[in-house]
Amino acid sequence: MKKILFIAGIFLSATVMGQVDKTKLPFWNDRLSFEERVNDLVSRLTLDEKVAQMLNHAPAIDRLGIPAYDWWNEVLHGVARTPYKTTVYPQAIAMAATWDTASLYTMAGQSALEGRAIHNKAIAEGKSAERYLGLTYWTPNINIFRDPRWGRGQETYGEDPFLTAMLGKAFVRGLQGEDPRYLKAAACAKHYAIHSGPEPVRHSFDVDVSNYDLWDTYLPAFKELVTKANVAGVMCAYNAFRKKPCCGNDQLMIDILRKQWGFSGYVTSDCGAIDDFVNYHKTHPNNEAAAIDAVANGTDVECGNSVYLTLTDAVKTGKIPESDIDRSVKRLFMIRMRLGMFDPPSKVPYAQIPESVLESPSHKAHALEMARQSIVLLKNEQGTLPLSKSIKKIAVIGPNADNNIAVLGNYNGIPSKIVTALGGIKSKLAPDAEVIYEQAVNFTNDTLFRAAGNLNTSFTYEGKNGFKAEYFPNRELKGTPVTRMEGMPDHYWQEGETIVDRINGNNFSARYSADYLADKTGELQFELEGDDGYRFYINDQLVVDAWERNRWGARLYTLKTRKDSVYKLRLEYWQGGYKANIRLTPGNKVKTDFAALAGRVKDAEAILFIGGISPQLEGEEMPVSYPGFNGGDRTSIMLPAVQTELMKALESTGRPVIFVMMTGSAIATPWESENIPAIVNAWYGGQSAGTAIADVLFGDYNPAGRLPVTFYRSDADLPPFEDYSMEHRTYRYFKGAVLYPFGHGMSYTTFKYSHLTTPVSVKDNTGIPVSVLVTNTGAREGEEVVELYVSYKNQSIHVPQRALKGFQRIALKPGESKTVHFILDGAALAVPGADGQMIRPKGNLVISAGGGQPGVPNKTTSNVVQKTIVIN
Repeated sequence: MKKILFIAGIFLSATVMGQVDKTKLPFWNDRLSFEERVNDLVSRLTLDEKVAQMLNHAPAIDRLGIPAYDWWNEVLHGVARTPYKTTVYPQAIAMAATWDTASLYTMAGQSALEGRAIHNKAIAEGKSAERYLGLTYWTPNINIFRDPRWGRGQETYGEDPFLTAMLGKAFVRGLQGEDPRYLKAAACAKHYAIHSGPEPVRHSFDVDVSNYDLWDTYLPAFKELVTKANVAGVMCAYNAFRKKPCCGNDQLMIDILRKQWGFSGYVTSDCGAIDDFVNYHKTHPNNEAAAIDAVANGTDVECGNSVYLTLTDAVKTGKIPESDIDRSVKRLFMIRMRLGMFDPPSKVPYAQIPESVLESPSHKAHALEMARQSIVLLKNEQGTLPLSKSIKKIAVIGPNADNNIAVLGNYNGIPSKIVTALGGIKSKLAPDAEVIYEQAVNFTNDTLFRAAGNLNTSFTYEGKNGFKAEYFPNRELKGTPVTRMEGMPDHYWQEGETIVDRINGNNFSARYSADYLADKTGELQFELEGDDGYRFYINDQLVVDAWERNRWGARLYTLKTRKDSVYKLRLEYWQGGYKANIRLTPGNKVKTDFAALAGRVKDAEAILFIGGISPQLEGEEMPVSYPGFNGGDRTSIMLPAVQTELMKALESTGRPVIFVMMTGSAIATPWESENIPAIVNAWYGGQSAGTAIADVLFGDYNPAGRLPVTFYRSDADLPPFEDYSMEHRTYRYFKGAVLYPFGHGMSYTTFKYSHLTTPVSVKDNTGIPVSVLVTNTGAREGEEVVELYVSYKNQSIHVPQRALKGFQRIALKPGESKTVHFILDGAALAVPGADGQMIRPKGNLVISAGGGQPGVPNKTTSNVVQKTIVIN
């Protein structure tokens, strides 16, 4: 009912706005400058109206014709959480593995077009004030993936500040467009600035790092996006920095962001972060004090709650000047002006983009291309890959082989079609080829819940097969539901996804009803899983009660059955936000016999194990507690032991075993790296992940992805998760041996580097031209990522052991050579001193170019060339 009233309010507002004489309001005059218009607009607002505009769900101001607007929207790897089908590109960490700024620029531009189409459609349908339908996107996530246990690392561009900055800049420029007057969409750099887990304590965590680490690792990407990419927005983080919550931190928000970098855009809090000042950080006595401090330090939008409503009284009692409110509100309306929201659609180049751009052929083609580009060939011995398409029998095993959820990552949209690894592999083989598929294991255990017999026809409602499903637009199962018949309840929806007519995947409830006719006397188990809460009834008796936020914990109920008896089943479910899942599975738990499975596949020509982990296990503040996982983070970077044990059984067949790993973070695979001949890292590859995987496995695409993170050998290599010091972290400061280094990735061809050209010496602050000749020395056409690293030698100050300072992805035919050029400018070669001030060390500088890092094991097929020059 609340949603119906809200929508009715939108139409009422539209009617009122239609009566406003805009010719008498200068802020509607598109001949004036944006600044003049914003100043005029804000001058006409009451204090209450101004404060209300500082919430993410800003209400309409009918008397001025100003429409309502919700600032909250997501476009991490394609437009997310809308009721419409959109193109889903590979997860951000996978896009980082492309090492291709042009590819990210294209992807972001395509996503902005889809976002504009959705916004234009929403305006036409009177829904433009709804969440996830606006044009202010809270992306990209440019936090540094300093520790592989962080569940949200999949949303980032990896562990390196330079790679993150360059990819983030390309994304922002693609999303915001090149029009000199209007933004295509508004990007937002998050989470400012020192934020990377642990998830369970993110609301209360206080981090302190040295000035060196602050400026060397945690700030460079933000600085690049603010000063070079002109990003429209910044999101401040939940955690505190040096005892002050980030959203109220004068050093971060005023001194650095506003004064040093000259940022003039808007800042939004992370959602619920202002409440955290009081409830978790305990740094402020009440909500009013929290709101005052946040606004005084430049946080313009409060996301998630309404703490900012206390600002009205705070101004009236003199605790904060109204000019501080005006400053924030002007920033917000400036963004809306730049998006063209106050101009005639005929004058805004993006206001006519049609719905037909959603999932357009070019967008789907680029999603597939990026998935191919992202795949990293970690290992390939004895020519195991590529496989022959003439294979007559192949085994496809594992928990990610046919997993629709895993390929989509998190913060994702929903495409019309998803291709899993199994689907992609089948499409490569002849129709008469035999494909043996078994899930075999879950991610962390060897016991699957298997259906007992043909249960589909055993569940009916009023003579119809299946369940009666009733969906309610509230959490309380109240009102008139939308009703339909369904099969066994098994749903995994994204927030904002359309569930049924007029009900989206946000704050809804459902009831599923059926009669079960027992086919034997004995037992039938029901496995239930749901988020946020559910109840299960048999014959109107409550047998499982997880209504109070069960949070993903699966429950099992055993029903004693009598043959031909009828049991009345009812499953009730509610969801309060974010992703929604509800599943009821009747059957029995069965432990997989690995030896028997190996026997069934021993005559396959190849065995593909598609495993790894999943966004079902790692992500944002997740209610997950499985072995190796906690709260969205990982407690161990080891591949779950059950998968290793299964691969040992498969390897014992003597048949070639290929391990295809899906993950959003680095996984330690010591046994696999020693014993499995070919390992492919496929990340969470988006809607066309399966096609891309098959293209690589069968040689239709020559892989060239590179790791944007270090793959360590074991948990023992990692410092404490809570320690934000960069000592012994990432390729720049970790001194031990690793499984697969940052920048690693193999090819089906080979490349040779030569003729590295640099000056012999240069003066301080002088740019350094670098060129290198790259030759494809193999028999296949392929792409190569040329990586440029620098390292200072014999320095008395703290410096990284090496640092990436340039990269280019190029394509070469067999025998072809190309000269690749770089310019190392003075700023790129500077390092922070102990006080955080940037200095450029003098002395010997080693410059290395190749297909990977210099001087580390497990290099790519490419050699590395290097020269030492002198900085005077």
